[in-house]
Amino acid sequence: MRPQAAGAHERSTMPRLAFFATGTWQASSWERIVDASPIVPHQQKPGRRGRFSVFVKELTPRARRRLLKHFIALSPDDRLLRFGSIVSDEVITRYVENIDFSRDKVFGVHDRRLRLMGVGHLAFAMRGPAQVAEFGVSVAAAARGMGVGSALFERAAIHCRNAGVDTLYMQCLSSNKVMMHIAKKAGMEIHRDYGEADAHLKILPADPGSVMHEAWQEQAATLDYTVKANLRMLRIWLDHIVARLRGKDEQ
Repeated sequence: MRPQAAGAHERSTMPRLAFFATGTWQASSWERIVDASPIVPHQQKPGRRGRFSVFVKELTPRARRRLLKHFIALSPDDRLLRFGSIVSDEVITRYVENIDFSRDKVFGVHDRRLRLMGVGHLAFAMRGPAQVAEFGVSVAAAARGMGVGSALFERAAIHCRNAGVDTLYMQCLSSNKVMMHIAKKAGMEIHRDYGEADAHLKILPADPGSVMHEAWQEQAATLDYTVKANLRMLRIWLDHIVARLRGKDEQ
């Protein structure tokens, strides 16, 4: 159970959690269909600035290419926060290739171009008779301050509840104020030692409400992804049509 790059330095038996606040076309009278903003700007509550609806979708093995792009794009400082050391591209590649989607859960937040703006890796293990999980999360710089990290954590927590997990663990640097805020907000018990912080949360048993809530979240995220994918294909098709028209005009 290690949502951590193979070869990264490990100081505990649990994988490190880290959080960091790590299509446009235009032609004549055509209107812009898809812009370059990172998150779909559905405001949750009018009048509240910077609050967006963040749709968290469960990822499958088909997402490995986008996962690799997301992690490779991380800066050295961001890699340190996410993996516990400044890992190389080769180590990240092995990490992505070795993610076991049949055992673990991986969640993602996509932008309008279907790029992964945030990724959460939920790894499971047994500790005695109890099942536990640890969550690792990364957020692209373009999506900072939009609640992506909190949304990923909330999705992981509700899945743990419905999967019968006893305790959810997280690890981060004590100086990581954003992650510490999320842990405190969730009511996690936090222990600090030698510049690192370990947090854990006892998970409540599942009930019909929690099961329905997770199902609704996944359906909403799937619908959001489908709309973005269709708009992306429409933009590509329109770009192709515009290019052909311009080619004819030049002839």
